[in-house]
Amino acid sequence: MDAARQEQLTIGGLELTVTRKAVRNVHLSVHPPHGRVTLVVPLDTRLDVARAYAISRLRWIEQQQTTLLAQARETPRTFVTRESHFVWGRRYLLRVKEAEGKPGVTLDHKELTLTVRHGTAPEQRAQVMHTWHKSLLRATAEPLIAKWEERLGVRVRKLFLQRMKTRWGSCNPQSSHIRLNTELVKKPAELLEYVVAHELIHLIDPTHGQQFLTLLDEHVPTWREARAELNALPLGDNAWTVPQPKRR
Repeated sequence: MDAARQEQLTIGGLELTVTRKAVRNVHLSVHPPHGRVTLVVPLDTRLDVARAYAISRLRWIEQQQTTLLAQARETPRTFVTRESHFVWGRRYLLRVKEAEGKPGVTLDHKELTLTVRHGTAPEQRAQVMHTWHKSLLRATAEPLIAKWEERLGVRVRKLFLQRMKTRWGSCNPQSSHIRLNTELVKKPAELLEYVVAHELIHLIDPTHGQQFLTLLDEHVPTWREARAELNALPLGDNAWTVPQPKRR
């Protein structure tokens, strides 16, 4: 059997993609913008078993699709003067300044300034902004990682920053690598600490089982509120997955 074989299932009016992979747990996800549904199952899972599981979660799927379709979304950005941009949850008006020299971004208490050369295309302006987002996220995340390394007695070997379509963060416990979504720069800073703590706890427990939840409750007692706030904020141009909680 292929390591990642896909099949289509239709249940009533619902269509979903079933993918068999070398995983231990079932992963059911609903993807924006239109509520596409995917189900990842272990390699030896029969299709009728996958169908039965999806049927058992139909109400949850419908709830997630309704939530996604109703959730606010950011309008596409074109990086022009007086356009709204968010940094750490606060709205700033963008000022585009054309000048020779190295492109860059500066922020003061009132204004976000993007400096680019004359004639720079919107895609290039977006890349300059993303590079700045990465530098800002790294400068903020690294002290938080150090704080939680000491608190949890773990060690992060490498931090990666990138746009991620389906997650705010991820952890590879085998390599001790952490990935953070650069979209977090747009969200309130306290939510970044929740994501950092969440991912570092995965260095102790890579699952979302009871030990993981116990550690999260102990160290971040407000994590449910933080998660709800993060997931309620407007979606960016990259759409997120709404993951089905793993069965414990």
